[in-house]
Amino acid sequence: MTTASLPINIDSRGAVEILTLNRPDTLNALDVDMARALHAYFTALQSRLEVRVIVLRAAGRAFSAGADLDSSAFAAVGPGRAQRQMEMQKLYSSIVRLMRTCPQPIIGLIQGAACGGGFSLLLACDVRYATARAKMNAAYLRIGLGGCDMGSGYLLPRLIGLSVASEYLMSARFMSAERALSAGLVSAIVEPDQLLTTGLDMANDMLKAAPMGLRMTKDILNVLIDIGSLEAGLALEDRQQTILLETADHHEAVAAFKERRAPNYSDE
Repeated sequence: MTTASLPINIDSRGAVEILTLNRPDTLNALDVDMARALHAYFTALQSRLEVRVIVLRAAGRAFSAGADLDSSAFAAVGPGRAQRQMEMQKLYSSIVRLMRTCPQPIIGLIQGAACGGGFSLLLACDVRYATARAKMNAAYLRIGLGGCDMGSGYLLPRLIGLSVASEYLMSARFMSAERALSAGLVSAIVEPDQLLTTGLDMANDMLKAAPMGLRMTKDILNVLIDIGSLEAGLALEDRQQTILLETADHHEAVAAFKERRAPNYSDE
């Protein structure tokens, strides 16, 4: 399936979909059309459980230059501007919420610059890989706005710690691929011609999990990152495992392990 007429492209590879930001002539700047397309795509994933993993990448030399400053995302001056601007702000920020709450893990591939909103899209991924040319920054700070936008102020400190997050969110400095790797923001730095292969390899490893087990792992991790105590976390994990023990896929996985074969999951 492809969506060549839209600012995003979708390439289906069985249970994996490759989502490509497709405005390379603008360095994949986020305009309203792209924001709406991303919103619609991630909303639909809630009911498309046959899609099990998403690989997010971008066409051209940059991942995303951030918000398109020439687009209608920035409301014209005049009466009601605050209301119109809030509507646009919620459209953009909702993409991050949808990415974090969709059932499918998202693997982000960073081949170049990821600025502002593009940076936030990467932070909303579950796993990230980068090339040596990758760099990212909180560009919102450089256009008279705050460094915390589209979830960056929430996600980045949880991914790399408050001190290092403050360094980048309060300066808009570019974080290099090497620094992102040392901070734990990306899992590996790979050659450009191996970036997609690396992402698909991780996706294939994820597909070895039972479908419901993979979905519940993402869901539980989202809750555990903010849970108040070890006891509460253990209670949540206990309930997850008890539910999964009752699935047909658990019994199939045990049988396959004993028989030394690949499991045949039914998502039941």
